[in-house]
Amino acid sequence: MSTATPGPAPTADQTGARTEEAAGVITGARERIDALDDRIIGLVQERMAVSAVVQEARITSGGRRVNLSREMEVLGHYREALGKPGTSLAMTLLELCRGRI
Repeated sequence: MSTATPGPAPTADQTGARTEEAAGVITGARERIDALDDRIIGLVQERMAVSAVVQEARITSGGRRVNLSREMEVLGHYREALGKPGTSLAMTLLELCRGRI
């Protein structure tokens, strides 16, 4: 149980809501979104680190930095799960993890 006193109620300017109740719901949901975004960023950073390990192993064994057939699998997985925007998300993740090719 929190003993902190609540701050001032969020305003319509801050939330776009027309009632205090809606502003409270929006504020709570935004806090949850911010927390989810922090987790997503952490997972992307973790994915980048794991991808660097894979690339290093591939390169030191004489292979190429990028495995295009694997990238196509990743693109398909995201597209199936999230639709067309999933492909864009996957492309962004791949670019973050391996750089532009």
